[in-house]
This record gives sequence, C-alpha cells and structure tokens, in this order.
Amino acid sequence: MSEPVNLHEYEALARERLAPMVEAYYAGGADDEVTLREAPGAWQAMRLLPRMLVDVTALDLSVSVLGERLAFPVLTAPCALNRMAHADGESGVARAAHALGVAQVLSTMASESLEDVARATPGPKWFQLYCYKERALTVDLVRRAEAAGYRALCLTVDVPVLGRREREVRAGFHAPPGIQIANLERYGAQGNALPGSEGASGLASYVAARWDASLTWDSVTWLRSITKLPIVLKGVLAPDDAARAVAVGAHGVIVSTHGGRQLDTAISSAAALRAVVDAVGGKAEVYVDGGIRRGTDILKALALGARAVLVGRPYLWGLAVNGEAGVVRVLTLLREELALAMALSGRPTIASLGRDLIV
Repeated sequence: MSEPVNLHEYEALARERLAPMVEAYYAGGADDEVTLREAPGAWQAMRLLPRMLVDVTALDLSVSVLGERLAFPVLTAPCALNRMAHADGESGVARAAHALGVAQVLSTMASESLEDVARATPGPKWFQLYCYKERALTVDLVRRAEAAGYRALCLTVDVPVLGRREREVRAGFHAPPGIQIANLERYGAQGNALPGSEGASGLASYVAARWDASLTWDSVTWLRSITKLPIVLKGVLAPDDAARAVAVGAHGVIVSTHGGRQLDTAISSAAALRAVVDAVGGKAEVYVDGGIRRGTDILKALALGARAVLVGRPYLWGLAVNGEAGVVRVLTLLREELALAMALSGRPTIASLGRDLIV
C-alpha cells in the first residue's frame, strides 16, 4: 500500500495493525459513543467564507503558546501507554513533535517515565496531571515535572470517575506484558500496572482505586500553591467553568470531551468553543481538542478563538503505522493542510483569522 495521504487513511491502516484489545482502548468512547461520533462532524458542519485577492505567497503558521513559539498551532494530546502502539512510544512522539516545532503534552499514564521522555528531546513539553488520593504522590509528580523541565501542568478535570467505555469492557482491557505506567514505578504500593479480566476494564478498576474523585476548585488553588508552573485545565466545556478557571488563576483551558470517553451525549468541543472563548475574555489562553482530523478543522478552531489545538488519536495512528516517522508524517499532513486552507481562505497569518471566516 502507498503511504497514507490523510489522517483517515492512517486510522484505517492502524486499525489493521493494532492488537484488538489495544485498538478497542484507543478508538473507543463512552456508552453509545454519540459524542465520539459527532466530534469530527461538528467541525465539518461549519462553513468557511474565504476572501480573494490576498497575497498569500508568504504564510506564517507560527503561534505563541504560554509564551513559547510553536511552528504551527498544534500540540500532541496526552494519551496513555503509547508503547502499546509502537516501541518508539512517548519518546518517539516527543522527537516527532520537536522535529515539527510543536509541543508535546505527556500523560501521567505514559509508558515511559517523564524523565526519560524529557531526555529524548529538548522540545517544549507539558505534563498532564491526574490527582491521586495520596496527595504526596501528586506533589512528587509535580516536583519531578518541574525538575525535568516541563513548561506547564495540564490538570485533567473531567475524570472524577471513569466513563463506561464498553469497548474496553468487552475487550477486558489491561496493560499488555512489558507495558507499565512508568511514572508510577517508583511508588511501589500504589501500583503501576493495569490488571484486567474478562468483562471488565483494568483502567476502570485502577481509576476507582487511585484517582481522587473529591477534586474541587479549591484543588486548583492548592495546586497553584505548590508550583510556579503555568496551570492549564483540560476538560472544560461550560462557559461558567471557563470563567471560574480564570478566577482561580488558570493560565489556560482546554475545551475537551476527553475524546468522547467520559459523558456520552455531552456537547462537542467544536460546539462549546465559541462560548468558552467569550467567557474567558482574553484573560487566559483557550485550546481545543476532539475530532480534529483536517487542516480546515484547525483553521475553524483558530477562527473561533482557540490559541492552538491538540490531537490525540491521529498521532497514535501514525505511531502504530510507522513509529516516530509515522507521527512526523501525521503532523506534517496537518501542517500542510492548514497552510493550504489559510492560503485558499485569504488568511496568510494566524493573526488574520477571525470569526468572520465562519458562516
């Protein structure tokens, strides 16, 4: 087969190559998967109003994210256990992101330690944080991220409990042999593996036993008190929550449905974005993920006010198909598609994008 020419083709090829249990974990959503299915379509449904006779010979896709210049407005979203897709794992994703001049957001649930990934490349990285019931463990993760040079903490706020992901349940999802939650190996009794059994998800059992379901806005204030790193809240959909995030000192919010894996039939990220941007009012940066599959999707997100987008499943598909090189290719496709969409829209810079582009 010739090299895939878009992200959809990468997804189809990855599904053929991944072990069925791993494919069920990466691809599945909550309950009837309504939110999962609607995510790409919500971007596709928006229509663009291009402008003509604009000089687009020189395009500038670069953007500032938390004061750091990225070559184009994409970050790799935090996805667990990348080595289930390919042995290159999170370090391969880090190298690919660095090669393209974008940032990586590393999951707490990574299959390589945050220190190992930090050593893989000097490119900008954020650390995605889940809060554990044992706060000392959470504090230690923060300290490790600081020491390793991560530029921000990305606190996931939409998983007080785990959504019911029926594909995972049917597959009896668990960490395959040799794959562990590397960031937790040093904590011993907390455990670092995801046990599984027929008709149950090992991840669901893990979350129920270890993650703190009592998080409130006071928890964000507490996190701010123990670190000087910028804090970005991931999983915000309601405008009121976005405004509250600013009030408690968050530097950014990520409009996200957790890949359609938490509350099924929740509003899509694309539909929620405009109101969140308005609620934040420029007092913090707004990012968005969920269903981004084309450069035109990125264009629409930026036109609605997002500073950048995050992509998760697409880089996993690239990783599964061809390791680090596959991730490079997926990110390159998105960059090329975004550049083409900007040129054809008569918008040569990110700053020239605005809501008048959307009809």
